[in-house]
Amino acid sequence: MDTIATVRPSRAVFPGQALRPSGRRGFVNRLVRVVGSLATWIDHLLERRRTRLALLEMTDDQLKDIGISRCDAHREGIRRFWE
Repeated sequence: MDTIATVRPSRAVFPGQALRPSGRRGFVNRLVRVVGSLATWIDHLLERRRTRLALLEMTDDQLKDIGISRCDAHREGIRRFWE
């Protein structure tokens, strides 16, 4: 083992993250990252919609506990999920 190999930090290569000789990721790896990001974004939008629907189902006492009026809850609950 030469001196430079012991000083230089090694690159962690995970499965599906093979590096090309130039050090750039392959097309498939970038595509996997984009699809994963898109799935995360869609999951975030759906979670936002679920919480807004739950807000519409709350009773007046529950809304009072969290400090929101029925009007505010309705206004928030009918918003589109992408807003």
